[in-house]
Order: sequence, then structure tokens, then C-alpha cells
Amino acid sequence: MTMPNPVIPDLLYSELEQELRSSVVDVLSSKAKWSDVLTRTESGNTADADLWRTLARDVGLAGLPLSEDQGGAGASWKEVGVVLEELGRAVAPVPYLGSAVTGTALLMKVQSTELLSRVAAGDLTVVLVVPVDVHPWSAQENEKLAGVTVDEQGRLTGTVPSVSDALIADVLLIPIGTTLYAVESSHASISPVVSLDMTRQLADIAFDAAPAMVVAQGDSVRSAVASALTISAAMLASEQLGLAEECLESTVEYLKDRRQFGRVLGSYQALKHRLADLWVDISQARAVARYAVSCVADDSPDLPLASALAHSLCSTVALHAAQECIQLHGGIGFTWEHPAHLYLKRAKASTLMFGGPDAHRRHVGMLADLAPAPDADRKDSTS
Repeated sequence: MTMPNPVIPDLLYSELEQELRSSVVDVLSSKAKWSDVLTRTESGNTADADLWRTLARDVGLAGLPLSEDQGGAGASWKEVGVVLEELGRAVAPVPYLGSAVTGTALLMKVQSTELLSRVAAGDLTVVLVVPVDVHPWSAQENEKLAGVTVDEQGRLTGTVPSVSDALIADVLLIPIGTTLYAVESSHASISPVVSLDMTRQLADIAFDAAPAMVVAQGDSVRSAVASALTISAAMLASEQLGLAEECLESTVEYLKDRRQFGRVLGSYQALKHRLADLWVDISQARAVARYAVSCVADDSPDLPLASALAHSLCSTVALHAAQECIQLHGGIGFTWEHPAHLYLKRAKASTLMFGGPDAHRRHVGMLADLAPAPDADRKDSTS
């Protein structure tokens, strides 16, 4: 019996993706210099609304995965992955992940044409109101996700803590049971909270009899929320990849120029080995992240596994790269005036999103039918 050949996705970057990357880099290099990003983290407006409008509306990045009929650019999630890589490099304080990825993916799943067209045009920023650490697979029981109730008049009351990318959102999407509601942000109380990563500051959101519009109803809402979060975890890996690459590149440049005891630091064998190990880790992360993006773009049945694998691996690699960046920069890497701490905070905070790498590793084991690890505390039955 002849088995069908598996479809192997192309993980290389296309010419179109590289051109898009250049456009994004041009904008970020002029509007999101690391010194400006650092200054903004110490201000009252940690989210850069002007940069977001430029990227979403002027450059047209908000509607990349949407078809032209929906008002989008007619590209794919692969292009979205490239954008996220560059936003990760710049630790850009914009709600691209929350609106252009999570919110857009959810609206696509529930086929909300009106909201999608406004999101694609960059006129509307939407955010899914769930805690930042929610597991994608737990969304099947989303009655417990929102912490919000609805009365007979369709008004929402309740509080949701630690929501990501909500500071400059226009519309809040709240899943309650089998219904997805939309609330204008002006009808909610959005309270910023001090966050580890102030380039993606979290917020507590409270509703007090807030008027809401029903976006979608039915059992499909649960699966749509779970799918949107699964896509988001997969796409987050691209952002983590870009951050890790920037950490490695900036560290290599520093070690090529910095001299110690009459020698270039990069000439020391021990440091070369650390950089080589990091390069290998990032190369593996790139393959995993690109595969996850391809699964999203192709709506592959492997997406749940690819997403969990990408989040678990890329979270670890990005955090390791940021730690090495600080260590290998020496004294200057520990200062507030150097961007290394911005990378470390973004890397660490992103590991906590969507349940964290440990939960995703366990999920990979379940999806791949791997036996659970033995309990380390369990005594040997022969003793």
C-alpha cells in the first residue's frame, strides 16, 4: 500500500515577506527607537497610540490576514508573523498581538463582517477580555473566563483582571457562555496596573451595567475563543523569535567592539561557545515558530500541537537570549540606560501568557499521546 506524501510547508521567507519586513523596520526605526520606548514606559501613556495608528492604518498592518473583500490586505498569517518578529525586536508598545491577532482571529471565526472591516481599516482596535494567562484549551469552558455576568437587559457587570493590550482599545470582546458580547471601551473602567513589562502593560477591566452588543451566539463561540487563543499562542512565538534574534545580534556586535585586558571580548573561547549555543537555540526556535505560523496560515489540523510546541520552546529561548544579553554585556547590561532590561522584561512576561511554557509542554505531551512524567515524589513500589 502506497502512503500519501505529507505536505511539507515552506518555512523560508518569501520576497513579499522580506519587503514587508523592510517597510516595518523603516517605521519602527524612526518611531520606536529603544530610547523612546524606555521613556514611554516611565510615562502615563505606556501604549503608543500614534505608532499604532501608523502601523494599523497608514501601513495597513491591521488587516493583513483578511481578504480584500473584508477590507484587508489579502495577505496571510505568514506576513503577520514577520510583522511580529520586528515588533519583538523593537519591543514596540502597540496592541498588535491583542487586536490584529487575537481580536481579528476571533472575529474571523465568528464571521463578524462589520467589525472586521473596521478593524482591517485601522479604525477600530478590539481586544478579547480574558486574563492574560488563560490557556487556549480552557476556553471551551469560557463561562469562567470573563468573570462577568449579564442581566435581562443585556448589560454586563463584573471585573476581569490582568487583560493585555486593552489600554487603547476601542471595543472590548467578552465571551460569556455561548455568547460573545462587544462593549465600547468608554462604557468600561480600564485601570492600568504596574506590570513587569511596561511595554505591554496590563489592565484590570470593570463593567457596571455596561450596555453590550451581541456579536455571536451558539456553541461555536466557545470553539472560536479557543481557536483565537491557540492562534495567538502560535503567533506570539514569532514575536519571541524576533526578540531573541535582536538579543543575539546586539550581543555579538558588543563583543566584537568591547576590549578587555587588551583583547576583544569576542575572541574569548568561552564567550564564543555561549553565543554558538544561543545561535543553535534560536535556529531551532525559528523553525518551530515558522512552522506554527504556517499551520495558522494553512488552517492545518496540526495547529494545536504546533502552537503548544512553539509557545513552550520559543518562550524558553527568548528568555535565555535576554538573560545572555544582559550577562554578556557586563556592567552596562545591568543599567537602566541600556535596552537589555526591556528585552528581559518582555521575554519573561511573554512566557506567562496563554498559560505559560510548562502548561504547553504538558499539552504537547497529551496531544502527542506521550506518557506523563513519573511523579518525582512517589516512592519506589519495591522499597
